[in-house]
Amino acid sequence: MILTWDIIRRTLEVLWIINVIFAVWTVFRSRRSVVSTWAWMLVLTILPGIGFILYLFFGRQLSQDEIFAIQEEQKETRNRYLNQQKKMLEEYDLLPIKERVPRARMLTELNLNNDDAILTFANHVKVYIDGPELFDQMIEDIKNAKESVSLEFYTFYADKLGHRVLAALEQAAKNGAKVRVVYDTSGSRGTKPAFFDHLRELGGQAQPFISTSKKYWFTTPRLNYHLHRKLVVVDHKIGYIGGFNIGDQYVNQSKKFGHWRDTHLRVVGQSPILMEVRFAMDWNTSTRRTNLPKFELSELRDFTIDRKDFDKDDNVAMQIVSSGPDNQRYGIRRGYEGIIAGAKEYVYIQTPYLIPEDSILESLIIAAKSGVDVRIMIPCMPDHPFVYRATEYYAKYLVAHGVKVYKYNDGFIHAKTMVSGSNISSVGSANQDFRSYTLNFEVNSFNYNPALTKELKEIFEKDLEQCTLLTNEYFAKQSSWLKFKQYFSRLLSPIF
Repeated sequence: MILTWDIIRRTLEVLWIINVIFAVWTVFRSRRSVVSTWAWMLVLTILPGIGFILYLFFGRQLSQDEIFAIQEEQKETRNRYLNQQKKMLEEYDLLPIKERVPRARMLTELNLNNDDAILTFANHVKVYIDGPELFDQMIEDIKNAKESVSLEFYTFYADKLGHRVLAALEQAAKNGAKVRVVYDTSGSRGTKPAFFDHLRELGGQAQPFISTSKKYWFTTPRLNYHLHRKLVVVDHKIGYIGGFNIGDQYVNQSKKFGHWRDTHLRVVGQSPILMEVRFAMDWNTSTRRTNLPKFELSELRDFTIDRKDFDKDDNVAMQIVSSGPDNQRYGIRRGYEGIIAGAKEYVYIQTPYLIPEDSILESLIIAAKSGVDVRIMIPCMPDHPFVYRATEYYAKYLVAHGVKVYKYNDGFIHAKTMVSGSNISSVGSANQDFRSYTLNFEVNSFNYNPALTKELKEIFEKDLEQCTLLTNEYFAKQSSWLKFKQYFSRLLSPIF
């Protein structure tokens, strides 16, 4: 009997050693952040067998074939506009004047040099923080489309709002507009391809994003790479960008979440052209495995730049910055870092998930300890319990180091905004977490306009009326079990 147990013990030890060897080979052969690498090592070693199944679905990175296809598509499409932009910048010297607005100059050059983010000038912007109002306007714009509608969302549910948006898309297709839809299958759970059949009958087109296509889920099961962008472009001149998705919960029709507080921009002018460039690249990288036609470069519009477009007070200078696991530029995260590092008076941030990488974490602490008024607003309830516990951990850490963190109590806050100084803001799809920094395909607008910054700042300050300031005493009163869940969630936060 003793001999039998000894054999079993030795067999388990050998299997565990083999498991560790395979874990090291699996994780370290892929290029990823240090924290993500060690988080996966933890999972693979403490959960033999099960850990590898989790890695198969959540840990595998995009294949080189997929990355190459995405990068080649982006190179061809970007170069057309980037060369035009650089020529105009040199000819008209349209970057913000260094002596007058040095922070804006530094940030625009950062985004231009790091992400090829073209700076546009003639943009009229309206801010929406109410779902019903936003979608009423969006649906009206789509219905009235004459030429084209390009729409991509992380979530496109087949519920009441989803059917309203679909009906508008079908109306646009009936009117002769070219309608294209890209959606993330994971974020749109329950929405079957047949949902778009009538739209297709009317000449419209719809397809899942390349990394989440159900057709290839078994051969390339990568559940961690989502199309998290939320973009709509109508007739090449009206664009929507922000945090809202398409679903009833986003128009306050969820018993669980109640009031849904988010932020979206409606932009009329030049930047929608660049939003459509972003859409075209996403569309074309997804159609390479389908029979759907590409988004031809000839369909995209050119734009002109005039010095007077920059000088008008009601025009918003804007860059469309994107990021994703297909490159190592980390465009949006570095843009966030640029805003925080250059802050002189205040930085106001709204995010549903607060799981920052060390660079953002330290930037926030340095700013706070340098006398900058750093305020962060997070939800009072989880939509993903695991993520929320990690958010609580980092909120506690930041509070202990001088950052003011507020819990929004009037429903669920899903806005992804950053406001700083007299003329800098960012609104888009990217949260303050590892997923948005490195795993998801995201898009944000970086805006340079005093009136827009003032409006977003006032919205933040109005939201503070519905908030509770979190303190060291608040966290000290939490139970030991809750604190354990926060610590444990934090350990695995880089990978899920």
